[in-house]
Amino acid sequence: MMVIKRNQKESVIDIQQIRDAIDWACQDVSVEPLELESHITAIYTNEKITTSEIQMSLVDQALRMTSVERPEFRIVAARLLLMEIYKEAAHYRGYDEFPYGDYLEFVRSAVEKRHYDPIIFEYYSEIEIYEAGKMIKPQYDLDFDYAGARLMANRYTIKDRGNVFELPQELFMTVALFLAANEPKDIRMTIVKNFYKSIAKRKISLATPILINLRRINGNLSSCFVAAMDDSLDSIFYTVNSIAQISKNGGGVGVNISRVRAGGAEIKGVPHASGGVIPWIRIMNDTAVAVNQMGKRAGALTVALDIWHLDVPDFLELQTENGDQRKKAYDIFPQVVVPDLFMERVEADETWTLMDPHEIKRLYNTDIAELWGEEFTKFYSKIESLGELKLIKKVKAKELFKQIMKSQVETGMPYIFFKDTVNQTNPNKHDGMIGSGNLCQESFSNFRPTNNIKTTVENGVVTQRSQDGLIHTCNLVSLNLAVIREEEMEECCAMAVRILDNTIDMTETPIKESDMHNNRYRTIGIGAMGLADILAKNGVLYENSIDYVGKLFEEIAWFSIKASVELAKTRGAYPQFAGSDWSRGVLFGREESWFRTESTLGEKWMTLIEEIKEHGIRNSQLLAIAPNTSSSLLQGCSAGVLPVYSKFHVDKNANGAIPICPPFIKEAFWYYKENKHIDQRKVVTVIAEIQKWIDQGISMEVLYNLNNNIQARDIYETIFTAWRAGSKSIYYTRTIQKNSNIASSKEECVSCAN
Repeated sequence: MMVIKRNQKESVIDIQQIRDAIDWACQDVSVEPLELESHITAIYTNEKITTSEIQMSLVDQALRMTSVERPEFRIVAARLLLMEIYKEAAHYRGYDEFPYGDYLEFVRSAVEKRHYDPIIFEYYSEIEIYEAGKMIKPQYDLDFDYAGARLMANRYTIKDRGNVFELPQELFMTVALFLAANEPKDIRMTIVKNFYKSIAKRKISLATPILINLRRINGNLSSCFVAAMDDSLDSIFYTVNSIAQISKNGGGVGVNISRVRAGGAEIKGVPHASGGVIPWIRIMNDTAVAVNQMGKRAGALTVALDIWHLDVPDFLELQTENGDQRKKAYDIFPQVVVPDLFMERVEADETWTLMDPHEIKRLYNTDIAELWGEEFTKFYSKIESLGELKLIKKVKAKELFKQIMKSQVETGMPYIFFKDTVNQTNPNKHDGMIGSGNLCQESFSNFRPTNNIKTTVENGVVTQRSQDGLIHTCNLVSLNLAVIREEEMEECCAMAVRILDNTIDMTETPIKESDMHNNRYRTIGIGAMGLADILAKNGVLYENSIDYVGKLFEEIAWFSIKASVELAKTRGAYPQFAGSDWSRGVLFGREESWFRTESTLGEKWMTLIEEIKEHGIRNSQLLAIAPNTSSSLLQGCSAGVLPVYSKFHVDKNANGAIPICPPFIKEAFWYYKENKHIDQRKVVTVIAEIQKWIDQGISMEVLYNLNNNIQARDIYETIFTAWRAGSKSIYYTRTIQKNSNIASSKEECVSCAN
């Protein structure tokens, strides 16, 4: 039988080479190579089959043999796929070594082809890059399962004209070099080695913008952006342009539109002239579709509206199938901003008043969207009692809440953002307020609308820039709890802080208001994935994990804050530190005395608080847990901090079937309880315990299994449990329909892509 090699020459098939490939893929995996070989019959009968087809037939057979009883075959499939990738790269790049070629030569070629930013040769000498190549460990690739290896090859590594070019460890090493570029030269290569090992061993997961862009020319590294739109035509279209710029560069965007006047409001004294917020939302919707992140994926945008806004009823119908299609926007993600007062009135079955922010500002010279907490409650109640507003609508608070729940069950949205809870724990309340959350509801800090827009013309180019706007900006990584050992946690947290602080100095974001935010607050977001795995590994059921997660995330918080304080000693505190909660010894919205009596690490917190007061802290906010739906596949662990969605399933799409299961499924099968079988009130209670130690947010989905006779009361109580327990937001609402295993609503965070 003849085979066609990659150089298009024919040769007699060598069965021993096939056996060697299978043996290599099965090494250190508890499967017998002969099991796989005995199933391969097609390759012995097809005439003139290519070597690539032989390799992929082995991959396909390994995938077919993967099951919940034999999950190891997904590792074998990954290695066989990697072998194909290695051979393709060697053939295209012209080297003979297996599996990797000369790293320095590769970097030269990548720069020449403009895949890599040539600045790498300004940062490092060729000798240093050669040394970095010697640090590369190809064996780290063997940790991938098939889902991770395939995702790495299809999304993250660079191709040259469709050909395999960059290999996984080359990607990781180059990213490590860039991350350490601004470190002191006498320790820089040591830091490169540490960064590389933590990333390549999948202890620290970099957000997609960092992993994709950090070696490319002019690549954006930031994941999350949140802006506010003011009530003027200039601000509205300036914000729309900002959305386009962010989306073009791969960021997920949040926009708060609560300041925009309601439908029926006056414009320049003309009554009933305003069309309200819906027409502007539709323009933003179409902008996100048109500017499709450089063709890589659809733009991603969440639009937030405060629950007191007169247009809220129409806002809640944005994605439902019934009603006027001219009032729909199916490509954005609605987010409703809720104060404590509304939740209290729902509980008490009282009336809620919907208002127009423009009329309020005209009569009382107050921007109600800026208010929160007691200040909001007093002002809102006052203007209700005065009865001077003309453009209002009184509704039953409970009926409006039911409309929110109805929309969530039908469409998966709106997200719910608990404004008072968020701002009570905002360390920078001395310098502004947080109006709403980002696309995945895990990252938020102070932002403000764009006003005083200045237009300049230079060399025929018209440029607009806001003189006082701020756009929340955050770079993300996640700790892979499934693989980090207890004794490694402090080191991993410190590296995560250092990595993210370095990215702030290495990126120029798409818009200046974002750069201003980065420089003002130096906000970073350290998240976590694999919580379900570490719980299962330690024999802890998710719904019984309150004590475990409380201790774990307290330690992560302490390690991360300690690392940021250490950076402040050498690099300086963030510019707005003076007057912040940090400077007063208030952490997570809690006074010093709380840590002495209520925390596990009492005295360690007291010592750290004194260090913060003395030296400051480098990053104003540090912790944010993203959904990690796709990047957890790359890391080979469960997503985020929620229970697993499924113990084992096969993801079928146009490119084939991908078996997916958590890493410890064989040894801890019974401790992987699926989310659909857990009372969601218990889930949100666990998340709220974690939230105590997260200074930003957590992407918390809730999932209702309608096969379990879920009633409206159950959904109502879950949301109220989340609010009372201190959760800051609710991300997607998903439902499993009766007689179906399919969950409705969006399956993956399409934004910051973590």
